[in-house]
Amino acid sequence: MTEHYFTEENSIETVNARMGPNTSPRLREVMTALVKHLHAFAKEVHLTQEEWWYGIDFLTRTGQITSGERQEFILLSDVLGFSMLVDAINNRRPIGATENTVFGPFHVEGAPVRQMGDTICLDGKGETCLFEGKVLDLDGNPIKGARIDVWSDNADGYYDVQQPGLQPKWNNRGIFITGEDGRYAFVGIKPVSYPIPDDGPVGQMLGHLGRHPYRPAHMHYLVTADGYQRLVTHTFVGNDKYLASDSVFGVKKSLVAPFEHLKDGATQWRSPFDFVLTPLDR
Repeated sequence: MTEHYFTEENSIETVNARMGPNTSPRLREVMTALVKHLHAFAKEVHLTQEEWWYGIDFLTRTGQITSGERQEFILLSDVLGFSMLVDAINNRRPIGATENTVFGPFHVEGAPVRQMGDTICLDGKGETCLFEGKVLDLDGNPIKGARIDVWSDNADGYYDVQQPGLQPKWNNRGIFITGEDGRYAFVGIKPVSYPIPDDGPVGQMLGHLGRHPYRPAHMHYLVTADGYQRLVTHTFVGNDKYLASDSVFGVKKSLVAPFEHLKDGATQWRSPFDFVLTPLDR
């Protein structure tokens, strides 16, 4: 057996050589690449022991603040653009299909199924907005039975789960099922921009990097239908000042939606947007 003693020069090969022969092929592939790039990073920046220790402490504090209600590690992944990269790799879509973006931490299972056209805003705050459009296939045909799960912050920039007892349960949430025409419609509010939680290690990191914690105003959508890929996406308010600097890099040009101000309408705003789903076999 060839001896592999650790040196700075052969660190990558030495560590990867220690994996056992029964390691699964995928785990071997992932860990080999991880060790390769992690060691190369340390060598490239000439990482000091003080910096290494600060990194260990940062990750420790990130774990300590993480709970069932707050996932600081996902937040870290988000602000480094890593969440969006993994999402992009795993959701490559054909031209014409609606693009994915980050799921976000505030989705809640079990939102009520509402009638088409219902209002999801329960606290009476904010500027009313009619959200409407169609769910279509790649050929422009309407999709019947598509399930559209929607959620947004309230006019103060908080989701209901961030303010239990202050906001009504299921505020700015609802599920709508399309009919034969593929149409959906509901009344919410024109979303507002808001900061991601920045009182922990990730927020401190953003401050050191000279970055703000804000997300541009958006409405969340989870669209599913039999025979089609699951779509997780947002629509963004077109004139939001944070569009080009979203703290989690979630904005895509195709997802910037029109928000039309209505002078004499039943709502103050209207936002039309069609969702185009991709078949499972594409």
